[in-house]
Amino acid sequence: MLFVTELCYAMKRFLLSTLVAAIPLFSGCHKVTEQNQTELPSATVRVQTVERKSRAATEDVVGTVRPKLSAVIEAKVSGRIEQMLVVPGQLVKAGEKLVLVNAQEIQSRLDQAAAARQQAENDLKRDTDLIQQKILSQSEFDNAQSKFRIAAAAEAEAKTMLDYTLIAAPFGGVITRKLADVGDLAAPGKPLLQMENPDTLRLEADVPEALVGNVKVGDKLAVRIAAVASEIEGTVAEMSPTADPNSRTYLVKLDLPGATGLRSGQFGRVAVPVGEASAIRVPAAAVIQRGQMELVFVVANGHAQLRIVKTGSRIGDEIEVVSGLNSGEQVVSENASDLVDGQPVTIKP
Repeated sequence: MLFVTELCYAMKRFLLSTLVAAIPLFSGCHKVTEQNQTELPSATVRVQTVERKSRAATEDVVGTVRPKLSAVIEAKVSGRIEQMLVVPGQLVKAGEKLVLVNAQEIQSRLDQAAAARQQAENDLKRDTDLIQQKILSQSEFDNAQSKFRIAAAAEAEAKTMLDYTLIAAPFGGVITRKLADVGDLAAPGKPLLQMENPDTLRLEADVPEALVGNVKVGDKLAVRIAAVASEIEGTVAEMSPTADPNSRTYLVKLDLPGATGLRSGQFGRVAVPVGEASAIRVPAAAVIQRGQMELVFVVANGHAQLRIVKTGSRIGDEIEVVSGLNSGEQVVSENASDLVDGQPVTIKP
């Protein structure tokens, strides 16, 4: 029993002596840390006082970029395609020739109509002389005039049908698809080409019925397209008055301005307003990205203090900060990545 008591006493003395010896060591580390911070050179920084700002809260609705002006080119008469004068991707002007259809029967009909019109014209000239000589009755002369008008109309109809064998572009644009080729049969209702005007594009989005009440014709909404570097502004041009019974959405069309990289068929998002929200904002340059962490430097008591934050949406040159900052604090807005935590700083005037 005495042996156990002495052993316990010896262990207590050993632990106490070890703790006493370690105190100067920890104290020395603390002094080194303070000394290192003191030795850091002072940096001149520009700061911005953060504040809570309000903005319109929005909800993104996906859509597709489509041409405002597009057409499916078809033939108005039947016949074999004799010439296909364009290829996909080719720019064409309004009235430019696209397809030539071979229709010999229409040419024959035109020849017959021209001959009938010539015969009716000759008969009318002869009857005009006869009625002036009082040889022909008025009813017979009226009949000759009617035959001439009918023959002239038949010739004009045949000529118009012949003109349909040469298919022209209804507007200026670009050929997007070729659905037939030389030798194929062209007929009314059978698509031959597709074309669109790439200069006038719009975003078509299916807006849920819960949000459509916040949109009206003429509204300007923010649109984001992945291929376009910056956000663009779309104007609501058309809204469907009825909902799709399957998806319960309303088709909304927004006219888009010309932008580099904007093309038909692209995926886009339109920001539909749903109310108002407020959040603290900081300059985008103030946020430092380190792996998965987002950091800012706050100036307090003449030193730069590293602060971990969580960011939200980006609005122009500013980023919303969801947590990690309070209104009224000063954040370093330029060259924040060059600072060290605890470094003394001087604020630029």
